[in-house]
Amino acid sequence: MAGHSKFKNIMHRKGRQDAARSKMFSKLSKEITVAAKMGDPDPDANPRLRLAVQNAKAQSMPKENIQRAINKSQSGDDDNYEEVRYEGYGPAGVAVVVEALTDNRNRSASNIRSYFTKCGGSLGETGSVSFMFDRVGEIIYKPEAGEADAVLEAAIEAGAEDVQSDESGHTIYTAFEDLNDVSAALEQALGEADSTKIIWKPQNLTPVNADKAQTMMKLIDMLEDDDDVQNVYSNFDVDEETMASLAS
Repeated sequence: MAGHSKFKNIMHRKGRQDAARSKMFSKLSKEITVAAKMGDPDPDANPRLRLAVQNAKAQSMPKENIQRAINKSQSGDDDNYEEVRYEGYGPAGVAVVVEALTDNRNRSASNIRSYFTKCGGSLGETGSVSFMFDRVGEIIYKPEAGEADAVLEAAIEAGAEDVQSDESGHTIYTAFEDLNDVSAALEQALGEADSTKIIWKPQNLTPVNADKAQTMMKLIDMLEDDDDVQNVYSNFDVDEETMASLAS
């Protein structure tokens, strides 16, 4: 997401990334456990689990933590999580999609609704904004993976649909059903990716001014800080001047 990625970069520059490390590990562990419980506990036989483990490794999650999360899925005493998607509008009519893994739908819905309300937004029905997004695969590489032309060539050979490269790295998009095959081919060509996942990619972006951008960042921050929330996607966009002022 253009807006969402910029938000991430701003928060990184503010030094928030390290502070959120334990929470990130907790969310990665939850996804591993759920993926293993829904399918085979062997990553080689379970595409969703393989992606979850790959992302955990990319974030330097210890091997014992990964194995513990897989083992938890087979123990029979883990929480019964279910996948829930929430959709709504943030400030300035920005569309927001929230993916959660929760053991209490009422708690999650109440919390997420309150975040939207506090930021001048509103929670809608399922399907109220997701039609403005495409469900696609996203593979992210650090700049060190190679020059833009080399990454583009590798992505084309692997069967990717689009590539965006800038100073922060390379983002490769694939069809939903092709993510595993493309990521495997790219791993052979470029090495292990920084992130590989299925995302909601906005079809169009909604530009916002500095005030609305700040409120939008507050909303995303509140959502991502919630233990039940796994991923947040939005279609907001800010210009470079606004982004620089917010980052200072």
